[in-house]
Amino acid sequence: MYNLTPADLEIQDRARVLVDELIPYEEDAEAHGGDLPDAVVERFRQRTLGAGLHATNMPKELGGGGYSMLQQVLVQEQGGRATNALGWVLGTPPSWFPPVATPEQIENYVVPGIRGEKEECYAITEEGAGSDVDAITATAHRDGDRYVLDGVKWHVTSFNHAQYAFFQAKLTDGEHAGEHAMFVVDLPSDGVRVVRTPEYTHTIAHHHPIVAFESVRVPATQMVGREGDGMGFAYEWFRFERIMVASRCLGAAARLIDDTTEFARQRIVNGRPITEFGAVQIMLADSLTELFAARSLVYETARNIDADADLKVQHTQCSMAKLYASEMANRVADRCVQIFGGRGYMRENVAERFFRELRVERIWEGTSEVQRSIIADQMVKRGPGAFA
Repeated sequence: MYNLTPADLEIQDRARVLVDELIPYEEDAEAHGGDLPDAVVERFRQRTLGAGLHATNMPKELGGGGYSMLQQVLVQEQGGRATNALGWVLGTPPSWFPPVATPEQIENYVVPGIRGEKEECYAITEEGAGSDVDAITATAHRDGDRYVLDGVKWHVTSFNHAQYAFFQAKLTDGEHAGEHAMFVVDLPSDGVRVVRTPEYTHTIAHHHPIVAFESVRVPATQMVGREGDGMGFAYEWFRFERIMVASRCLGAAARLIDDTTEFARQRIVNGRPITEFGAVQIMLADSLTELFAARSLVYETARNIDADADLKVQHTQCSMAKLYASEMANRVADRCVQIFGGRGYMRENVAERFFRELRVERIWEGTSEVQRSIIADQMVKRGPGAFA
């Protein structure tokens, strides 16, 4: 099915086996704020590295997996089957970084990330700038052989686990004043502080704090690329993250459908399994049909990326994949809670956890509304046939 090669299927199975080992830890994570004992976390980190499932998106010549985009999708789809972000152990360091990184940056950040020794976070979003990245007010100005960075960033996902941050700012002076630049900021650094760490709907170990960067001085060598390049890196990151979000939504929906179908077979009402009730049949049938459609869309998008399709086509199809898969998974989660009934409202139930966790997939890396805007804009400019 889906014309997967033997190599694709082997990678998919390897990821499935590892995630099956993670799933029994979900309720423990839920009960402890998303955290697991350090020994368990380290065991799975080593397990992932040993299985070749970390840095699947990074170049082989630097020690990464060098997987195709379709194969990366297959891995992340399996990761999406685990709640509480336990599947994030299948780490994907920034694949956009190596082509533009200096030798020093490759040595200090890229290679350690591939080895699982360093983790990054992104300080891009601000209180008044979410999906509209160009609305950021964070600034950077040159001072001798350094840049001085200022700004308050919101939703800095994984800040509490990261050893460095990508900080995006607008330049205040020089030839590229008003344009974007991106910098690598080591964590901790003088001038970087957590303003507060909000509580979020999901229960995961990766926090999303509001972080202030106050007169943070970084060497000019910490700039990524050149002045004015920052937006290009953000767009490339968005493309990748959108198809990864879509992939994890596939895994979540598949897990929900499997578990809910098994429950419905065993749940007896008035002497009959509820799978014989038309209302339940409709919800299960719609969920499976939508999963098939979403998976086909995501896999085809990945294949187009592997075929080096036009970047605008890639960007639009990644938006289509993220839009449909995230909304599909939310619909599936809602139906599954309904089928489980009262059990579906218990935090120990997989449907309840996914019902909360999947909601953000329609928001981060660009809201569903932003994805629709991107899609509509491009289909008007290029014609629907360019994308479908």
